[in-house]
Amino acid sequence: KSAAEDMSEEDSDEDEKPVKQEEVPKEFVPKKLKTGGNFKPSQKGFVGGTKSFVDFGSWERHTKGIGQKLLKKMGYVPGRGLGKNAQGIINPIEAKQRKGKGAVGAYGSERTSQSLQDFPVVDSEEEAEEEFQKELSQWRKDPNGGKKKPKYSYKTVEELKAKGRISKQLSAPQKELSQVKVIDMTGREQKVYYSYSQISHKHNIPDDSPQQPVGKDSKPQGFALPELEHNLQLLIDITEQEIIQNDRQLQYERDMVVNLTHEIQKMSEVLSHEEKAISNLSKVLEMVEECERRMQPSCENPLTLDECAKIFETLQDKYYEEYRMSDRVDLAVAIVYPLMKDYFKNWDPLKDCTYGTEIIGKWKSLLENDQLLSHSGQDLSTDAFHRLMWEIWMPYVRNIVAQWQPRNCGSMVDFLDSWVNVIPVWILDNILDQLIFPKLQKEVESWNPLTDTVPIHSWIHPWLPLMQARLEPLYSPIRNKLANALQKWHPSDSSAKLILQPWKDVFTPGSWEAFMVKNIVPKLGMCLNELIINPHQQHMDAFYWVIDWEGMISVSSLVGLLEKHFFPKWLQVLCSWLSNSPNYEEITKWYLGWKSMFSDQVLAHPSIKDKFNEALDIMNRAVSSSVGGYMQPGARENIAYLTHTERRKDFQYEAMQERREAENMAQRGIGVAASSVPMNFKDLIQTKAEEHNIVFMPVIGKRHEGKQLYTFGRIVIYIDRGVVFVQGEKTWVPTSLQSLIDMAK
Repeated sequence: KSAAEDMSEEDSDEDEKPVKQEEVPKEFVPKKLKTGGNFKPSQKGFVGGTKSFVDFGSWERHTKGIGQKLLKKMGYVPGRGLGKNAQGIINPIEAKQRKGKGAVGAYGSERTSQSLQDFPVVDSEEEAEEEFQKELSQWRKDPNGGKKKPKYSYKTVEELKAKGRISKQLSAPQKELSQVKVIDMTGREQKVYYSYSQISHKHNIPDDSPQQPVGKDSKPQGFALPELEHNLQLLIDITEQEIIQNDRQLQYERDMVVNLTHEIQKMSEVLSHEEKAISNLSKVLEMVEECERRMQPSCENPLTLDECAKIFETLQDKYYEEYRMSDRVDLAVAIVYPLMKDYFKNWDPLKDCTYGTEIIGKWKSLLENDQLLSHSGQDLSTDAFHRLMWEIWMPYVRNIVAQWQPRNCGSMVDFLDSWVNVIPVWILDNILDQLIFPKLQKEVESWNPLTDTVPIHSWIHPWLPLMQARLEPLYSPIRNKLANALQKWHPSDSSAKLILQPWKDVFTPGSWEAFMVKNIVPKLGMCLNELIINPHQQHMDAFYWVIDWEGMISVSSLVGLLEKHFFPKWLQVLCSWLSNSPNYEEITKWYLGWKSMFSDQVLAHPSIKDKFNEALDIMNRAVSSSVGGYMQPGARENIAYLTHTERRKDFQYEAMQERREAENMAQRGIGVAASSVPMNFKDLIQTKAEEHNIVFMPVIGKRHEGKQLYTFGRIVIYIDRGVVFVQGEKTWVPTSLQSLIDMAK
């Protein structure tokens, strides 16, 4: 081409010159492609995919179709993109025509609408600029250009204060390292320090700095004044320390201000409390002075006991703290005691036993110390009520007990019963032990059961609810006197039973049984010996005398008397009667008549059963002989019927007793939880042990063949699969539960 044509083309190019990048809209500025972030592998097609997939791979009809087969074999699904997650594009890449002949991106974004929909972008103009500057600076020697400026470090006052506080907190553990010897070999000479703090305070003195050899490459220092640097550093450190010290002093002063503020609040509270206490005490003092004024003999309106009680109630209700702190004993002695003496001056305790109980009960609530219980002992110095009762009330009681006759016990018992809930326990004990008991003891010593018409239980037993075990020392002399009186007694005299019967429940069971065996049972035995058994003319008085004592003596003692003194004679008479051709109907009536004389409790005793069964056996043997059967026809059947009837009665009585015991056990077990029912063999053994009062407990640390050993009474046992094994001489022997109980007993 010629030069003119070139020039004309350049002019045309200038006319078609693109707009500046600054003038292009922002949406056409190059953007960074954002891949991987917002891509959704689950979508079956791209948003921009508008073409049909029917003709996909249609050119393969001109070939053998190997490509489509390979794709399907590898898991390709027609209509979706390639790749594991179907992330490949489906539509072919579209081309976009530029407006002019400018460079790439000169006319805006080169991306098509499908590309923008499939792969969204983010505006990264700033990031691109930063990366550009970073890459641009990599080839330079000094990215910042010019000389390095010196860096200055500045410390603010707040930083210094914070540093001072931290160093103050760490100063305590550093004290442990303050006495450590340190050898410094970092310089030209070896130096010894006696703490790590000396190393930290070490300054760069000119003599200590090693001389640097001057070589070709070394530059001479233009400004080297170590002394001046040291002094400047010292001034800086001193200034820092002053700032830190001033901050600490300021903090201390602030804390002191807060502390003094709290102290002022506390003192103001104490002051208000004290003012309130002073006002209350002044009011209390006014009330006490008013009482004292009205106590004077010349006062026109003297103080009464009820008014005094109201004043004390006011003190207790309105001024409780002052009332508790004040000395109530002195106050009561000065005011209440004279009024109380005047109140009781004409009192006779035996005639009016309830006089004063109400007013004394009121004063008990007013004067008794809450911290000291009424049974805590005699402490007259700290309890005004106890002192009041001891000094004012007790003298009247002493005088009346001194004049009291012990046989007239009703009035004294009523008097003490009415006062027992009012007076302190130790005063009641003193009355019973020091005043009442000596009088009773003296009266028992002078008592004679043979001459006194009043029975002793009538004036001893009313004291049982109040004195209880205190009367025990009186029982022994009473028993001795009764025993002496019974030496010449005969069972025909029933007065002995009337005198002894009230004491049966008072004496202990052992002492009562011993008294009966020693004094009554021998007399009853002599009476039975004198009894003559005559079927034709029987005198029953002696037998009645003995049987009348059944409730007084034990069943075993009565059975022993009958076995020894009655049944041998009775069986002997029966045998002699049977040997003389008797009338068996009369013998049957005689047998049943004697048996009806005994109570069911006596008949249930095994020994008595054996004796009557022995009589039946004798009668059966007698009617079994040929002579007896020949002489009285039908006697054998009658006796056999009698025997059968008697045995059946015994069996029914035993069954009834067992049923009654079972009912009693059921009633006792009503309140017991269901868990007490034996669930296994061990629980059954434990229940039986409790019923028979036998100790059943495991032996700690002892086993036999892996089984736990137990003590059942004095026997050692173990349980294996519901069987009890008892330790024998050489081996373990299985045994039943009943035999185990018998062995333990």
